[in-house]
Amino acid sequence: MTVFVVSLFLPYTVNFQLPTNGLLSRRTSSPKRRHAREGSSEIHRRQFGSLFHQHRKSSSSSSRPAFLKEQAQRTAALASDRPVVEGDQPGYPFPAHPHSQSLAPSDPHSPTWGTEGKLNQPKPQPLPSPALSVLQHGVGVGVTKSSIDTARQLGAEQPIADNQVFSEADWTIVASHQGNGGLRNAVRSALNEGFLGDKLWVGTVGMPTNALDEHVKDTIAEKLEVDFDSLTVYVDDSDFDGHYLHFCKTILWPVFHYQIPDNPKSKAYEDHSWIYYVNVNQAFADRIVHNWKRDDVIWIHDYHLLLVPGMVRKQIPDAQIGFFLHIAFPSSEVFRCLAVREELLQGMLGANLIGFQAQEYCHHFLQTCSRILTVEATKEGVQLEDRFVNVGTFPIGIDIKALDQRRGTEEVSKWKHILKDTYDGKRLVVARDKLDNIRGVRQKLLSYELFLRKNPQWQGKVVLIQVALSTADQPELDATVSDIVTRINSAFSSLAYQPLIFLKQDINFDQYIALISMADTLMVTSLREGMNLTSHEFIHCQDGKYPGDKKHGSLILSEFTGSASLFDGHTWLVNPWNYKQCAEALNDVLEFSPEQKEREWTKLNDIIMKHTTSNWLKTFIEALSKAWNEQSLRDTVSIPRLSVSDLSARYKESSRRLFILDYEGTLASWGSPTSIVLTTPKRALDTLNDLIEDPKNIVYVMSSRMPEELERLFRHVPGLGLIAENGCYIREANTEEWLKLVKDDRTKEWKDGVADMVRYFHERTEGSWIEHMHSSLVFHFANAEDPLAAERHAADCANHINDTCASHDVHAVVDMEVGDLIVEPIVPNKATAGRVVLDSIQRSAQNSNTQKPDFLFVVGDGREDEVIFRWANELGDQKVIKNVLTTTLGSKNTEAMATLTQGVTGKYDHDWSKRTITNLTGYRGAFLSWEAGCHFAAGTAINNPYVAKGCH
Repeated sequence: MTVFVVSLFLPYTVNFQLPTNGLLSRRTSSPKRRHAREGSSEIHRRQFGSLFHQHRKSSSSSSRPAFLKEQAQRTAALASDRPVVEGDQPGYPFPAHPHSQSLAPSDPHSPTWGTEGKLNQPKPQPLPSPALSVLQHGVGVGVTKSSIDTARQLGAEQPIADNQVFSEADWTIVASHQGNGGLRNAVRSALNEGFLGDKLWVGTVGMPTNALDEHVKDTIAEKLEVDFDSLTVYVDDSDFDGHYLHFCKTILWPVFHYQIPDNPKSKAYEDHSWIYYVNVNQAFADRIVHNWKRDDVIWIHDYHLLLVPGMVRKQIPDAQIGFFLHIAFPSSEVFRCLAVREELLQGMLGANLIGFQAQEYCHHFLQTCSRILTVEATKEGVQLEDRFVNVGTFPIGIDIKALDQRRGTEEVSKWKHILKDTYDGKRLVVARDKLDNIRGVRQKLLSYELFLRKNPQWQGKVVLIQVALSTADQPELDATVSDIVTRINSAFSSLAYQPLIFLKQDINFDQYIALISMADTLMVTSLREGMNLTSHEFIHCQDGKYPGDKKHGSLILSEFTGSASLFDGHTWLVNPWNYKQCAEALNDVLEFSPEQKEREWTKLNDIIMKHTTSNWLKTFIEALSKAWNEQSLRDTVSIPRLSVSDLSARYKESSRRLFILDYEGTLASWGSPTSIVLTTPKRALDTLNDLIEDPKNIVYVMSSRMPEELERLFRHVPGLGLIAENGCYIREANTEEWLKLVKDDRTKEWKDGVADMVRYFHERTEGSWIEHMHSSLVFHFANAEDPLAAERHAADCANHINDTCASHDVHAVVDMEVGDLIVEPIVPNKATAGRVVLDSIQRSAQNSNTQKPDFLFVVGDGREDEVIFRWANELGDQKVIKNVLTTTLGSKNTEAMATLTQGVTGKYDHDWSKRTITNLTGYRGAFLSWEAGCHFAAGTAINNPYVAKGCH
């Protein structure tokens, strides 16, 4: 088994060996041979700025005050000119060989694709940005392929100097700065622990590739596959530019973090770049499908590749596919603003298991699927027409072992000493964020300014070190933050004190570890964030394990991060928009006693130790395997037709039998919801009487109808047990009393409010009507004048009810096939009723010293029957009952053991059915047909327009 780890960027990229004079001499050997001769161990590392100006190499001098000179140096951006690559800087983010085991930053601040960095790589050759007509909404998602091909042809007509230089240059495989550091750490940790065996990375090389000829691309791909277990996905520069910079970063990233783009440029990019997003996702899907073998596992990551699960599923229906979203998932109100919302959801639902960082994101996804796709969403996942998709929460963590190894290096120790000398006597508050609208840097600085103004006793004693890698696409935020930095330092600085150190650049990993080890407080004020592993690393580095380290530092954490749900109950969870609260929290953590801080730190560290990277990967892969196995068993292709001979053999060898048969769609077909005349065909009644005539048989009929309706329907079948309103009421066999499994006061608590909500949508849906039952409500919209509006209203109604009534243990489910919405208790259900019935029978058998049931036959056809199928199957698995058979009618995804259909049409084989019940009890010869025993009177009911309709 091979695990395909699919991410936009591979952990590796390519560095080209270019001459410093810009001239390229003719090669004497191929890139592959030169690469082999020179070795692949050279990893060129990015240069980073230092926290401390006295430790930088600088020839400049100034007569300005020291603190101003220091601030100018600290806020200066890194030079943009591409330097000659050097390989002598220790350790960030990868070691000197790609195969060496080293820790990567969990929350890396990657350079933007296509920008000039420390590696020698081609420049991008994308198409121009959307034309003026597009910006004026003249062109939308209907961008034609011919127009794109024409543009690419024009774009190709350019000087070929770069193409020749890079096609003829030697190259080496090096570690990439881009991509998901937490994912890389998890894979490496799982490999070290032996949990993950054969794996293949799938992704792009993280650089423009149009300038490379096909031979160079093929050679690079071969080297990556053979030596680095990596499958390379090549896409056109224009496709990648439109996918990554336009659709992902301009549209998806803000929306998923509750920042809805509202300017015309964003709208134009959404329309213009969607086709590029599709193209890149399709390229990934094709690469996966081409290399997939049976039993391989496909694990797809993050919002860049939302369509890939669905694309792979179309080509490999039985593939084992997992998808994990590392960022937040917004509420349905936000997600529905996307023009391609349905396509994105359907793409994600191609997976067998979808994982999220926090329960909040999981809930939002389920709610969004229910509302937008009008599918049934349960706590376990999403029920599609032909499949079930599991959904779960899997919070990622950090690699504790690798982090401890890195903390013990001499380089980290050196920087800790420098920090201690530089900020001796000061309380350090640290933060590391990307400077964008989502990370909350502006809110943090305003809170810090308020803290200094309200708490003058801390002026001169507290320093905030904010590391913030600036982005070129948000100059307004950059300018605003710079003004705040200047204002704080102007107001509170002195010749010997600077309250805010602001770095518009990242620092290397050793400096980062030293910084969080020596800090008193970490302040995270993200407005939205998937997890935030910086807080995990900070907590662990505050264990005081190494000499000179600070101990039990405090964490101020935004309540809008995924880590906040993991650290539920943490004392210093803050709303970053509430500057007063943040300022007060900062004052509190600085004043708390060591004992108080230790108690809080211990709680958080215990959580972190349980949620490590390897545990995350192991938990997800095991959950994916379980979900895939369960879904394979429920697949319509895997479920056999009911075997007559097997059923007859089990029936005849049993001494006590329990039948639980569904009414709607099984004993009688559905009729028109506008003409409900509850009747049961005579053949069904006769068959039930014949079954009950055998003293070994106990027969129950289950239905969504009310108790009094069932009594009238089956008044001619004495001794029949009844289960009404999907398990809320039970009348045991041979009794007249009804057992109520619901509490009237609990029902009344939710029913009045729900009735008002349903009435609101009913008034806006012409042709709909409401049916009130004892413990449920049904909103019928099958005959609405506007079917599309009715479906939308039903989905919105279900969404509101599920949101507001979760604490009452009720749920609303929309059945588009039938055309109704039912609001009912989650528990009790049909499985609850089945459990009560069986317990009563077993107690009675024990008291009378008679035989307990050794045969259980459950037949149903609707979504509410799945819970009783599951319950019955578990009884068989646990050997509680010797012979258990569960059967569904029709062709659909189910948990039943067998199905009763005919071929691909899904129509019932009536001739075959009639023989079955005779074989089943042939020695009595009392039954008319199997049709009456399982799909009793289906033919009669279909031809009868006045048959009762079930409320599903």
